[in-house]
Amino acid sequence: MLNEFLAWYANALEEGGYLLVGLLMAMESSIVPLPSEVVIPPAAHLAHTRGGMTVAGVILAGTLGSWIGASVMYWGSRLLGRPLLMRYGRWVMITPAKIEAAEVWSAKFGTMGVFISRLLPVIRHLIGIPAGVVRLPFGWYSLATILGSFIWCCVLAWVGVTAGQDAALMRGDLHALTIWIGGGSLLLGAIYWFFVHRHMR
Repeated sequence: MLNEFLAWYANALEEGGYLLVGLLMAMESSIVPLPSEVVIPPAAHLAHTRGGMTVAGVILAGTLGSWIGASVMYWGSRLLGRPLLMRYGRWVMITPAKIEAAEVWSAKFGTMGVFISRLLPVIRHLIGIPAGVVRLPFGWYSLATILGSFIWCCVLAWVGVTAGQDAALMRGDLHALTIWIGGGSLLLGAIYWFFVHRHMR
């Protein structure tokens, strides 16, 4: 399925361009299970090798799309999530006391928490839900989302351009693939340990 998606995506980018990148990243920032790792790197690689788009344009389109999708998640959770959880959350072990405790945490770490979450796979998809539930100010939420998404898109664009120049990786060499995956895992682990485990414990 991944190969089919990438084949479709490579062809669709010729016509869809920045709009397609932004749309897919908006979906990625919602509950749709579409990883940004299959959206930004191929687009950046094509922009670097074929032209038509620029790498900077791909990054900006991805950042804007991420903010749009994250904003939809935020407002949906803010308008519907908190009232529902306050009334029915105890049935899933989310008591009003826990929501109030989350609001206290948000007042202290909320903006930084959103920013760091935008740099971590899986978590970045869902951070809009708790941010909306605890009613983190939308301006700060947007700023953290935009900055975090911009950095994440820059990293993925760099991966797309650099990996595209690795002939062994493009041939599917297992050793090269292991190095890329291992390096990425170490980087994400370091980000999580430094920001979450050490400073937000």
